[in-house]
Amino acid sequence: MSPRTNDSTRGSGQEATPPAGAPTASEVRAASEVRAASEVRAASEAPAASKGPAATQAPRTASAAERVDALRRFAAAVRRGRGPHLTSCAVLLAVAMTAGAVAVGGDGRDAARAVPGVSRAVDADVLVRGDLDTAIRSLQAHVREQPRDFGAWATLGTAQVERARTDGDPSRYARAERAFARSLALRPGNDRALAGQAALAAARHDFTAALDHADRALELNPYSERALCSRIDALVELGRYEEAAKAATVADRRRPGVPVFTRYAYVRELRGDVRTARRVLHQALGTAAGPADVAYVATALGNLERGQGRYGIALRHYARALAADDAHLPALEGRARAQASAGDRAGAITTLEQVVARSPLPGPLVALGELYEDRGDRAKAREQYALVDAWTALARAGGVDVDLDTALAAADHGDPAEALRAARAEWDRRRTVHTADALAWALHRAGRSAEALPYARRATATGYRDAAFLHHRGIIEKATGHDRAARASLTAALELDPGFSPLGARAARAALKDLEAAR
Repeated sequence: MSPRTNDSTRGSGQEATPPAGAPTASEVRAASEVRAASEVRAASEAPAASKGPAATQAPRTASAAERVDALRRFAAAVRRGRGPHLTSCAVLLAVAMTAGAVAVGGDGRDAARAVPGVSRAVDADVLVRGDLDTAIRSLQAHVREQPRDFGAWATLGTAQVERARTDGDPSRYARAERAFARSLALRPGNDRALAGQAALAAARHDFTAALDHADRALELNPYSERALCSRIDALVELGRYEEAAKAATVADRRRPGVPVFTRYAYVRELRGDVRTARRVLHQALGTAAGPADVAYVATALGNLERGQGRYGIALRHYARALAADDAHLPALEGRARAQASAGDRAGAITTLEQVVARSPLPGPLVALGELYEDRGDRAKAREQYALVDAWTALARAGGVDVDLDTALAAADHGDPAEALRAARAEWDRRRTVHTADALAWALHRAGRSAEALPYARRATATGYRDAAFLHHRGIIEKATGHDRAARASLTAALELDPGFSPLGARAARAALKDLEAAR
């Protein structure tokens, strides 16, 4: 389960000021209009026999290569500044992400390829060897033939949410929303659609809404695995860790299995109990029934061990995940990060290039940019950071809250003022260890280290051990004159995970050297 996510100004108490180079409201509207027009045109050109409800008629999503190319063009326009070219690129980006066949004349073969394995977030009877594209096409055909099947509409929506998670395309969320709305119109209050809406809200990082939808679904069906899992996710991401632990215990009692086990383990890890988290994940791996579950749990184990500096063990877990599913992107990203931490920077770059070529999400883009920067290739690094800006602009247009991603990326590689704005907005919405760390670091980068220190301490107060958090705390302690505490924090970061970041680890060592020289 991802401990992060995203970006808007809700809760900031002030009007949003768009970051430099971001699309204006008129540009986003233009993109939306072109996207809508392309969908209508694609539907009108479809054979008469295939006509059906709007949610089934969305044209083919662009291939990974097309989406990345569109992001690159948009990012180049962002770097050059506003103007007609930026507007046209914003339109291109929206169309390429949602209606690639219309924009680039694709033949649809990319959509027929098998997609990466997924966690068991979608009903087993919908998955076809882990191929969500096939499942979505089958469900679309089914609801054309049986348009009053509310359960199929709910499952189609959930499949779209999961597909967006695997391919990094937030435009799918609107399709999912329409499918859930259709399901609820056919059968008001059905728990499958409510549980799907909880997953959708969590994917958009509206965790208050996710919790509300999950609770409503569980009132109707206390054993809904999806609702139980979404409830844990929402409580974790709202920083309500004690309640999340209780929710995980309830879910484990009602629906023990891989989805619940992995969340239970993460809740334990957030409270500093790595031993229990490791044991539960091994138990989950032992019960994994298919390649998708094996890849999912083995990746979680790899991430846990990598965060503890056990890179060799982590790499073995990633290898097991990729043996089960050689296209599992989280395992590829984890392997790249472990390679970088273990000193294989060239191998890490090669692997991350494969990841971002298929799914240009902020995490791997920033990681790749830092590896380029570490080897002295600043031009390529800047390109990756610009792609982060392009992705967040698209995600905002799709209703995704991206403030945490914005804060983390902008604090180190962008505008400190924008990082602070985003971090404050995210803190106003949810108070987690991750948002505390992001706000602390944004305040420090904005020259306000004294204000940052309480947040840095709060980020490490639950027992959760993260080398980046400790590094940030140590740097802030040093800046505020707490030299002894700074030495302890920086030493702990490097002992826990000496390769946690190519740039961060270097900065931590340099700061420690300065502190030792000043003794």
